[in-house]
Amino acid sequence: MPPSPAVPASTATPPLSPPITVALLSGGLDSATAAALALEEGHRVIGLSFDYGQRHRRELEAAAAVATSLGLAEHQVIQVNLAAWGGSSLTDSAIPVPGDGVQAGVIPSTYVPGRNTVFIALGLSLAEARGAERVALGVNAVDYSGYPDCRPDYLAAFQTLADLATRAGREGHGPRLWAPLVTWSKAEIARQALRLGVPIATTWSCYQGGAAPCGVCDSCRIRDAALIEAGRPDLATPGLRCGSAGADVR
Repeated sequence: MPPSPAVPASTATPPLSPPITVALLSGGLDSATAAALALEEGHRVIGLSFDYGQRHRRELEAAAAVATSLGLAEHQVIQVNLAAWGGSSLTDSAIPVPGDGVQAGVIPSTYVPGRNTVFIALGLSLAEARGAERVALGVNAVDYSGYPDCRPDYLAAFQTLADLATRAGREGHGPRLWAPLVTWSKAEIARQALRLGVPIATTWSCYQGGAAPCGVCDSCRIRDAALIEAGRPDLATPGLRCGSAGADVR
């Protein structure tokens, strides 16, 4: 019997694995939108959330729900107890959350010392371990409370540190800090969230730890104002006032 003809080797190019993004996912509107933008670009997105002793632990439930709704590849939750030393109204129940709007030139008590520095460092660790191209951040420098760790100069300095502090960075392919919303208005973030199908009703931005948003903290005020401006007042806190002053709504 003559030998069977050889089967020619396939010339098809094997499919490329999608790039990976680690998204810091707080459960708020901004971080959910940043994660959705990465998904839109075709990235495999790993969500990373932090249980840091925050009074508004409700945001962790929201983060898990957002991760499921967006179809993230993974969702990691890390415990980092920043409440052990307090220093913020978000981590110390003895310090009241301000409800009278943003004071110009004053960093409010809702600033958590070192929070973003700790979170980004852990995000870079996960990104390097998983071979991720970037770490997605929902920080915003337009509508914010003057937090020092939500500003472009902070992000640029941290990128320099990341390039020096990681093996991948030293080899020239370290993860990039990606903050697509940093210069957007809050209303534009809301509009993009609507376009991307972000489950806005599932997200949580309120600084209080109640069962429903308070509607008066800085974060609620700016979220509500943005949703109203974006044409979706039905998604704002019902029956409560909102203002135009900025806040860090992650």
